[in-house]
Amino acid sequence: MSQTSSSLKKHMMVHSGEKLFKCEVCDYMSARSNNLKKHMLVHTREKTFKCEVCDYMSARNGDLKKHMLVHAEEKKFKCEVCDYMSARNGDLKKHMVVHTGEKPFKCDVCDFISVRSSDLKKHMVLHSAVCDYISTTSSNLKKHKMLTRAVEKPFKCEACDYMTDASGNLKRHIWIHAKEKPFKCEVCDYMYVINSDFKRHMMTHTGEKPFKCEACDFMSTRNYNLKKHMMVHTGEKPFRCEVCDKMFRDSHDLKRHILIHTGEKPFKCEVCDYMCTLNGDLKKHMMIHTGEKPFTCEVCDKMFRFSHDLKRHILVHTGEKPFKCEVCDYMSASRHNLKKHMLTHTGE
Repeated sequence: MSQTSSSLKKHMMVHSGEKLFKCEVCDYMSARSNNLKKHMLVHTREKTFKCEVCDYMSARNGDLKKHMLVHAEEKKFKCEVCDYMSARNGDLKKHMVVHTGEKPFKCDVCDFISVRSSDLKKHMVLHSAVCDYISTTSSNLKKHKMLTRAVEKPFKCEACDYMTDASGNLKRHIWIHAKEKPFKCEVCDYMYVINSDFKRHMMTHTGEKPFKCEACDFMSTRNYNLKKHMMVHTGEKPFRCEVCDKMFRDSHDLKRHILIHTGEKPFKCEVCDYMCTLNGDLKKHMMIHTGEKPFTCEVCDKMFRFSHDLKRHILVHTGEKPFKCEVCDYMSASRHNLKKHMLTHTGE
């Protein structure tokens, strides 16, 4: 039987309801062999995923997640300091670190300590030229190596294998070996290993921004930021992706872009399976677990996770309607409502 006719036969089972693949342990039946293989894990695989609320156990993390919906409304574990509640004791323990300031994850090489293991993993890259990328195929690994070589790293540490594309990064790294922070801020508790970093920090207290753009009003505490800004005026984009030829102003932007080609998602949530390419996206995601809402409306005290949500909410109080229809006089405080309104003109 050809592959085409075999596929057709399998498809026809959808209409006929025929289920050829039967489980020898229980009464489960399926029209697809792959479904049966997945089902067999229920009988053969160890149930390593355990519910922290009840005695439920599963062989698959996905099944545990579905089960946890049962407890979604049962937030038994309550923080004694704030209003945070969780369905899982493990989540509460992770949350409590916010209040205790405990930093259980410690670097074996230097004095670095962190609240999260993911931060420690990222820090450990400073001590090694090797990254955390893992692949199931050698071809993907080769592709990853080729892409990471896209950004040259000419600055090398003489004490270890650390390499970087910026001399400033190397200077900061070298102090890992010294384990000293001789420069202390008298205004706050910050300590620095490099005098130039200390001086730049002091500008946050004085408000001084000595590096000024001659083309516009941009000012910065760092010459590097000014140089990067000047590319806005010159149009210069010196960093090129070797895969798609897209150009970037900054090497960090190129590194982030490369993750699109490798599929790598280095920022991982320690509470659930969420992964992403940007640290900023992970921080936003973590607010789902912590319940944090740092943006407060000064009019009604309503709190929001994101600044753009607060800005949109404020329009309720001001009465401002910035989204205007180009066909008629309709105005709205919401872009979404404007899109819905536009359908009345297009007839869609």
